[in-house]
Amino acid sequence: MENGGIEEADDALPVPTPLNGRRYRPVGSSDRAVIQMTSMEPGSSSAASIEAVVTPQPPRNLKPDANLTIDPSMREGSPDDHAASGGSQGDSKLELFGFDSLVNILGLKSMTGEHIQAPSSPRDGEDVAITIGRPKETGPKFGTMMGVFVPCLQNILGIIYYIRFTWIVGMAGVWQSLVLVSFCGACTFLTGISLSAIATNGAMKGGGPYYLIGRALGPEVGVSIGLCFFLGNAVAGSMYVLGAVETFLDAVPSAGLFQKSVTVVNNTLVNGTETAGTSTISTPSLHDLQVYGVIVTILLCFIVFGGVKIINKVAPAFLIPVLFSLLCIYLGVFIAPRHNAPKGITGLSITTFKDNWGSDYQRTNNAGVPDPSGSIYWDFNALVGLFFPAVTGIMAGSNRSASLKDTQRSIPIGTLSATLTTTAMYLFSVLLFGALATREELLTDRLLTATVAWPAPAVIYIGIILSTLGAALQSLTGAPRLLAAIANDDILPVLNYFKVSEGSEPHAATLFTAFICVCCVVIGNLDLITPTITMFFLLCYAGVNLSCFLLDLLDAPSWRPRWKFHHWSLSLVGALLCVVIMFLISWSFTVVSLALASLIYYYVSIKGKAGDWGDGFKSAYFQLALRSLRSLGANQVHPKNWYPIPLIFCRPWGKLPENVPCHPKLADFANCMKKKGRGMSIFVSIMDGDYHELAEDAKTACRQLDAYIDYKRCEGVAEIIVAPTMSDGFRSIVQTMGLGNLKPNIVVMRYPEIWRRENLTQIPSTFVSIINYCIIANKAVVIVKGLDEWPNEYQRQYGTIDLYWIVRDGGLMLLLSQLLLTKESFESCKIQVFCISEEDTDAEELKADVKKFLYDLRMQAEVIVVTMKSWESHMESSSTGAQQDDSHEAYTSAQQRIRTYLDEMKETAQRERQPLMENGRQVVVNEQKVDKFLCTMLKLNSTILRYSRMAAVVLVSLPPPPLNHPSYFYMEYMDLLVENVPRMLIVRGYTRDVVTFFT
Repeated sequence: MENGGIEEADDALPVPTPLNGRRYRPVGSSDRAVIQMTSMEPGSSSAASIEAVVTPQPPRNLKPDANLTIDPSMREGSPDDHAASGGSQGDSKLELFGFDSLVNILGLKSMTGEHIQAPSSPRDGEDVAITIGRPKETGPKFGTMMGVFVPCLQNILGIIYYIRFTWIVGMAGVWQSLVLVSFCGACTFLTGISLSAIATNGAMKGGGPYYLIGRALGPEVGVSIGLCFFLGNAVAGSMYVLGAVETFLDAVPSAGLFQKSVTVVNNTLVNGTETAGTSTISTPSLHDLQVYGVIVTILLCFIVFGGVKIINKVAPAFLIPVLFSLLCIYLGVFIAPRHNAPKGITGLSITTFKDNWGSDYQRTNNAGVPDPSGSIYWDFNALVGLFFPAVTGIMAGSNRSASLKDTQRSIPIGTLSATLTTTAMYLFSVLLFGALATREELLTDRLLTATVAWPAPAVIYIGIILSTLGAALQSLTGAPRLLAAIANDDILPVLNYFKVSEGSEPHAATLFTAFICVCCVVIGNLDLITPTITMFFLLCYAGVNLSCFLLDLLDAPSWRPRWKFHHWSLSLVGALLCVVIMFLISWSFTVVSLALASLIYYYVSIKGKAGDWGDGFKSAYFQLALRSLRSLGANQVHPKNWYPIPLIFCRPWGKLPENVPCHPKLADFANCMKKKGRGMSIFVSIMDGDYHELAEDAKTACRQLDAYIDYKRCEGVAEIIVAPTMSDGFRSIVQTMGLGNLKPNIVVMRYPEIWRRENLTQIPSTFVSIINYCIIANKAVVIVKGLDEWPNEYQRQYGTIDLYWIVRDGGLMLLLSQLLLTKESFESCKIQVFCISEEDTDAEELKADVKKFLYDLRMQAEVIVVTMKSWESHMESSSTGAQQDDSHEAYTSAQQRIRTYLDEMKETAQRERQPLMENGRQVVVNEQKVDKFLCTMLKLNSTILRYSRMAAVVLVSLPPPPLNHPSYFYMEYMDLLVENVPRMLIVRGYTRDVVTFFT
């Protein structure tokens, strides 16, 4: 709608009466307008046809002073419609900018990462339908508290704190426990800072850390770390379930279906003296843990199937009792010991604190009970692996980023608040527990927190169960959404089963997560599961830190995070802490987790679909390329560092099938010009026409050419140039293509063998102009004759590679022959160098000089000196009838065609009373020089046929086009040169060397 707009208004406002007497109901806030615009055809009666579909929706509050405006263009039969019918669309305020009024809206959508079609003006015959109204409902949105802080707090406050924290204090002592908590807390806090920086750098979709890492380090790294993090969350759910079941069976021993008793020998330090004693402690049976764990996992899955809305309603019911249980623990600590407390609980005592200050690492059995003959020896490194899951969970909020109202505000505040809160609580708890009970009590009472809690241990049992179930619920909620986000990016086809539409629940991913959780529950060993979880979480945290480090260090223009409290050094320290913790815990688990991530990375790179997310690696490559380009400068490259950068002229002559943008053998030849694949090729095609009309066609052709290059496994780029003529297009290419010293230095094209057969009279002038442009721009030229017979990588050639070295070309011809030998097709061939000399040249001296030259260049070749008669001697032998060889007939035919063409030019010049002209330019014809050129080409062709008829390929120097000669004459010279030679490379080199003697 170009002539106005629709403004919402309250139903209570008066409705203006239209000029034509018809009445309209006002467009209220509860209405949705669907506007369909049709492109204006010549002679149409209106610029746009508008259809309004009114659908009732919940009313929205409007300002009481809102005014209603009815666009005159909405009235049927309005005079404005008739005025617009024959006029232009000049009434649009944005017409000056070339955009319609919806471009900004569509542009904002594309900036958020949605894949939509690029906005463009409607073409003839196309209808554009635009829906204006309320956005589609995508489910409830949550704020910082319920969306991030509460899930993070529930995930962090898990089973480790209740049933392992006091044991850790007893084993490591107070001061090492403080170091342990600070060490792990610093890792998660630095990761939270990096997470905050990346999350506030733009709109964020679902997927949490996977989305952040993938968009920063690329899809391969993102998917590999994302899948590992998914496994970590799924396995963590089993850990929390096992913790809840173990606590329940400890609280209600009679509920166990199986009973297990172990005999324990306690060996501890009491007042500096080693004591020993024997006691019997009952621990839950492994089978009980398995049976109850599977049942609880299934029940939690039913809750997860209800969706995020139900989970957030249930979350406070899990969290509030947990917070109350923590309060009861602290109250019990301060009032301990009570009348029925065990002897080991001394209350807050400075003596107990001193006794527990140091560490006492010892052996335990599989249940964690101290036993001198136990199979597990604990040290600081092992405790890091055991405790670290107690600080994980900081990604719980970002895992649900698709359900947040404002990710850029909620994720930093909620994540860092939860991290600081729990770390401070852990540090405070270390001091309290270290002064509360003796070391023996800390190590043997698995539920010391329940023993000291006020008013009764049952409160703690309830708190532990609800805490672990809440953490398990968050894990089972975040993991499926993470897997669904990976599947929705359509990188791995194998994950298509887990795709979900926007606003839907990931039921398939939830079932898969539950299956993994049940498998881990069957294992039943909590201490075996926690190191595995730790590795997966640390791998994800390291990825987040490295992502922020890379983005912060590169400082691309798009890197503008709202969270300012970050620096690349903090991210680097966080990544190093993650790696150190991984190796401290277990180098074997670290190697396994890295190997798994590497296998996933390799699988994604092989089987995954390509995706360009503007990741940091691409930015790093770009900046590295710019820096390298600046370091190269504009000076000439030293011959030792010279690489061929061929400009492949794809379709200069003849026609190819529509679906083949480049001659297949040109791509094969481009690979022959590289050593071990190093180097770059630029494939160029020229479209004749006007750029304004063919711009879209050129883009399509460029994409097709680029895809064809990848199909032929050529390392190169594709460029399509639109120009009025091929000559004009090549003149632009040779002047502007490339940057600095990365400009193409060799022009490769096919020899126009079809020009006479198909009577293409424009080819000679184009061909000559291309060669002249290359000479002026100091570009080397390689013209391939017999391209259709050029071998591919599977066709092995035998025989020789013959070089007819006539002029100084900087060694390019020699270098090309050596590059050919590096390919499997020509590796069985030998090189022969033919030196063309005149009759008065000392052949032996020339041969010795060339051999010495090739030896210094470290090239092995046979040198043959061929003496060619001068033109005067040739004329004398021709007059006596001595010239009789295979090329004489071609020579005579060329002479006859040149004379006929010259006679036509002379007749045209006499008729028009002008000098000799060809294609709009004046030419000068010296018939004696024409015969001399023909004679030279004849002798050279005869020599090639005499010595190289069976050669695999012949390389010969390219003669430059004579100045002011007709282009037609030059084509006759070249045809005579290549006559009856099946495969030939015609080479013109530089005025500078591309090979060197020196090391």
